[in-house]
Amino acid sequence: MSHLPDLVIANGTVVNSFGRRAAHVVVDDGLITQLIDASEPVPAAVRTIEAHGLLVIPGGIDGHCHVAQVTGRFRTLDDYRTTSTAALWGGTTTIIDFGIPRDAQESPLDAVLNKKRLATESRCDVALHGSVVSWNETVPWQLEQLAAEGVRSVKMYTTNRGSTMADGDTVLKVMREMVRLDGLTYIHAEHDAIISDCTEQHAADGRIGIEHLHRTRPQLAEEVSVKETLAMAEYTGAPVYFVHQSTPGAVDLVTEARGRGQEAYSETCPHYLTLDDTVYGSAFPEWYACCPPMRSAETVTALKDRLAAGSVHTVSSDHSCYDLSQKRERTDDVRYMPHGLPGVETRMPVTFTALVTESGGSVEDFVEVFSAGPARINAVPQKGAIVEGFDADLVIFDPATQQTVDGGALHQGTDFSPFDGLTLNGWPAVVVSAGRVVLDEDGFHDPGPVGRFVARNGFTAHRDALAVPVPLSAASLTA
Repeated sequence: MSHLPDLVIANGTVVNSFGRRAAHVVVDDGLITQLIDASEPVPAAVRTIEAHGLLVIPGGIDGHCHVAQVTGRFRTLDDYRTTSTAALWGGTTTIIDFGIPRDAQESPLDAVLNKKRLATESRCDVALHGSVVSWNETVPWQLEQLAAEGVRSVKMYTTNRGSTMADGDTVLKVMREMVRLDGLTYIHAEHDAIISDCTEQHAADGRIGIEHLHRTRPQLAEEVSVKETLAMAEYTGAPVYFVHQSTPGAVDLVTEARGRGQEAYSETCPHYLTLDDTVYGSAFPEWYACCPPMRSAETVTALKDRLAAGSVHTVSSDHSCYDLSQKRERTDDVRYMPHGLPGVETRMPVTFTALVTESGGSVEDFVEVFSAGPARINAVPQKGAIVEGFDADLVIFDPATQQTVDGGALHQGTDFSPFDGLTLNGWPAVVVSAGRVVLDEDGFHDPGPVGRFVARNGFTAHRDALAVPVPLSAASLTA
């Protein structure tokens, strides 16, 4: 008796970042084994899912998640089981979390190894970023160990003095090491001196509550920090990735640097494409405590224009799962509030609506920022595209289907969503993770703690490998 593949997704429109085709997708042993033209008969399989009239895209890769994060005396309420479950509900099949030292006693290496141990409870695949706060003579060795573990990126903050901030010397030295180790430097770019001074002035004037958050962290602080960091990256030759860019000016600086030949990338988040600073005058401003804060409506429109033009390379959630009781402890003083928003579950529909429904982008453009771009830039192997030999991470959806966000009905481990009440397109109907159907018309099917730790490739090695003209379907990834 001949072997039957585990799954066939039949008659769907397969959409990659580089094009689309009507095809049957054959899945076996966790991999995509065949793409068969839809004009051919549907092959037999253990299970067949009919996708006629629907889109089939690669599973999402969320390159910016904070799981079980500790900020001062606050800890997010999630764990890997919760966040990975919410990710799968939202069409994301791989998350990339951060190992950030909690204090001076925890080393960058220990921070990552601790997260890696916790990640064994994940329902989806997990990769990790490292983080360096301060330089010492052991850092080069620690970064070598991280690279050997498959952790090929390091995040540094240019603000948060006294906690996670790395000074300029540290940023420069780490960039040199990441070049040596073929890695990628991640940067949270906000100019600390400007933010500190602006915040203290607001505090002196009694304007330091959550309703004033957007005024304490001006756009200039973000853009000055991006400009300074790009100069260090140019000097060292380091590839650099800017997280959660909230202004068109910040994106334009990266675009200009790329025009000079730098390897520089812009990430934004769904909330910066959807919400503006009027939320701080709403009945519940604490729902929107994040850094950078929301910007003006004009800035939001301009940022969406940059996204539609292809100047923004990825859209990540920056998921941080605090609840409202934590947020409301210090709404009187933004210096002591926990900042961060839950968003791993809603990243797909918010991004799809902002880019495709509202801005006229194509589904291919959406796949690029949702899956293909994060996989390529972060050097995640065998993900981000529906091609033979890649992991069977797949999402089926109808772009015309609308659903209204109900924060209380989501699965993120908190009691609110900043997108509560918004009607969005692009919700997943079926999600396949590593060949397993985890979401379908019958609901969520918990696969258990089956998520794998994903060791990432070197940045330039991965980029150069994608440029090699191997089988046509894989070579198309460079398009």
